[in-house]
Amino acid sequence: MINNPFRLTMFIGVLLALLAATTGPAPASGRPNADWPTWQGDTYGTRHNAAEQKITAGNVGRLKLKWAFAYPKTGAPAKSQPAVVGGVVYFGGPDARFYAVDARTGATRWSFALPSGGVTQDGPAVAKGKVFFGDSSGFVYALDQRTGALKWSRDTENHPAGMHTSSPLYHDGKIYIGASSGENTGGADYPCCTFRGHIDALDAETGAQVWRFWTVPEPVQAGTWPSGAARWEPSGAGVWSSPVIDPKTNTLYVGTGQNYTGSAGDFDSLLALDARTGAVRWKEQVTDADTWRSLCNEPDAEGYCPGLEDGTNLDYDIGATPNLFTVRGRKLVGVGQKSGVYHTFDARTGDVVWRRQLGVPLPSGGISGLQWGGSYDGKRLYLASYFADPGTVFAVNPADGQVLWQTPNPADGCTTGGAAAFPDVCVLAHAPAVTSSPGVVFEGSNDGKFRAYSATTGAVLWQYDTLREFAGVNGLTGFGSALSGSGGAVVSGGMVYVQSGYWPFYPSEHGNVLLAFGL
Repeated sequence: MINNPFRLTMFIGVLLALLAATTGPAPASGRPNADWPTWQGDTYGTRHNAAEQKITAGNVGRLKLKWAFAYPKTGAPAKSQPAVVGGVVYFGGPDARFYAVDARTGATRWSFALPSGGVTQDGPAVAKGKVFFGDSSGFVYALDQRTGALKWSRDTENHPAGMHTSSPLYHDGKIYIGASSGENTGGADYPCCTFRGHIDALDAETGAQVWRFWTVPEPVQAGTWPSGAARWEPSGAGVWSSPVIDPKTNTLYVGTGQNYTGSAGDFDSLLALDARTGAVRWKEQVTDADTWRSLCNEPDAEGYCPGLEDGTNLDYDIGATPNLFTVRGRKLVGVGQKSGVYHTFDARTGDVVWRRQLGVPLPSGGISGLQWGGSYDGKRLYLASYFADPGTVFAVNPADGQVLWQTPNPADGCTTGGAAAFPDVCVLAHAPAVTSSPGVVFEGSNDGKFRAYSATTGAVLWQYDTLREFAGVNGLTGFGSALSGSGGAVVSGGMVYVQSGYWPFYPSEHGNVLLAFGL
């Protein structure tokens, strides 16, 4: 027993410090309220809303659909994860329009037609009175947050296949956004490939390029393909994922994809760049060789799939957004890979701290592993595997990657609800990025069901089947599909928002939907 009050105070202080040192709290994000202003949730990529106090593990089972926003049928997926700021939801549709709607009712505040005719595939960032986002044609836009008026637009791509799935991040007067492409889907007669992945820093006021980091050298012609089409290399290493920034060190972290041709460049890498200049602080390549194009999946791929003979036709991108977190006072950065491995590095040096195989590696096609990103709530990392027979949601210890719990996609996911009518479409897999708020983890499935899990046990606390028709508040009828990749759920102000409309597509005469749930 400690009788001395001073010693008691010291003892309690040391005990609390030891407890806090095991895994640090989610870094302060600068969010004084429950807004969700950017895809990453905050600059650290936690995808966790600590300010959300209305929805809890005790009441999440009472979530009800409050409204649906339906899109016209276009054939494009609903991939733009919304941002929620000041009672307004901002998101792009598959109809070449961008929307701002009332967070409580879904009523449209304003909409903007993309002049390029492209589709918004990334999630917007809201900062300094503007809404920033990219599109499928390689443009980046800044709109007035209140009116939707165009402030500036910039074509970041001179390559016709260039696009943005990487969501922008605002920091210190700049917008950071990556670029990738679909050039590697060209057929045998296509002169593949000349696209070079890059990460850009743009002036948030004007759109002017501040710096650019190229992920591969300039391609040169290196003979021809069997069809006679010109062969170019190296190429690829697109930036599919969204960047994160440690504002204390001004370090930007972002992952890269595989090569299309050749074997040079920063493919399948986690980059740590100076956010002010784009200079490399360190980089870690997690796959020795990975050259893949879509022809690798064809039966007559020989001669068109550069990695087929030596088994490096993997498509093991880092398509996930990194997470920054602290363990025993040491700042770490972790990121998932399509091989199914979660990699964790010292955020300052790039030294490997731990790795954990969670997903099932399935070479070629990019459908395995950890797809778009995880969440960190200050205690646990939450991750989800895609095609893993079945896909599984995990909670792991951020100190060493030890699995604390794992919950497979419920076995009846394809035999119950709307999915039961489409046995040839349904798969028990998780494409979306994971999201969390205190006590609750949110993740969607290709079985069309949106689920909430207990953060402490992994038990399914609630699920909602999105494979049904919805009367949209905008006057259209919509239909759900697989829960959206490229993003995940957004929790803000006692509401949860999620897009339903991703591959594999469930057939319907209607377009897909953005859904809003509340208590």
